[in-house]
This record gives sequence, structure tokens and C-alpha cells, in this order.
Amino acid sequence: MVEYLLVFLGAAIPWFEIALVIPFGIITGLNPVVVMIVAFIGNMVTILALIIGFDKFEHWFSKKEKKNSKREERARTMWNKYGLPGMVMLGPIFIGSHIAAFIGMLLGATKQATLAWSTISIGVWSLVFGIFTALGFDFFVR
Repeated sequence: MVEYLLVFLGAAIPWFEIALVIPFGIITGLNPVVVMIVAFIGNMVTILALIIGFDKFEHWFSKKEKKNSKREERARTMWNKYGLPGMVMLGPIFIGSHIAAFIGMLLGATKQATLAWSTISIGVWSLVFGIFTALGFDFFVR
């Protein structure tokens, strides 16, 4: 039971997230289906907290002097090229789901759209990481 709590907590922490936690949980011998579900819930809990608390950050951020950084320009380029769906779907692989959701909302995405696309993205990637790890691990153990 403690192992699944660690999966939940690991998935909730930005940078660990599902891409690392799901394969690690499965390789250590935990039930792949339970690992995928627990990791999905752990990641979604913190995404939901980020979305709910975004207004407070945005209010604080709007008071600061704005400077256009290279990072901001790259984020805008990514946003213009892929939009919210592309950024959030690619987020777990390239920049993390939390950062992708945060940048999306910072660039104007609604909370509802961010939540919907984040749920789809985390669900799809949980399945991909879980299934491929379980199949690959099973293949190499035999």
C-alpha cells in the first residue's frame, strides 16, 4: 500500500510525473493497472490545484513589470504553432504536464479547456507509458 502512495506522490510532483513514475512502479513489480490509475489521479490532483489557483498567480504576475524574455518568446512560438491541445499533449514528454498547463493558461487558454486537454493528455500518456512498460518488461523478463 505504501508503494502506491509513493506512486501517487511521485506523479503529483512536477518533473517526476507520469513519465518516470509509471515505468518505475511497474518495473518494481506493482500492478500495472493500479499504477496507471494511481499515477493519473496523483498528476491530475496537482494539475487541478494549479488550474484553480492560477487566478491568484496571474493577479500577482500582472502587477510585475513585464519583460519579453527568450523563454517567453519560445513559449509563444510553441503556442502559436501547436495551440493548447498540442502543447498540453506534448507536455508530459517535453516540458511536464504542470508547466504545459501553466503556460497555456498564461497565454490565454480557459480553465475548462486546460482541464479537459490536461485530462486527455495525462490519460493517454498514462496508458502509453503503462502499456509499453508492462509489455516491454514482460518481454524482457521471459
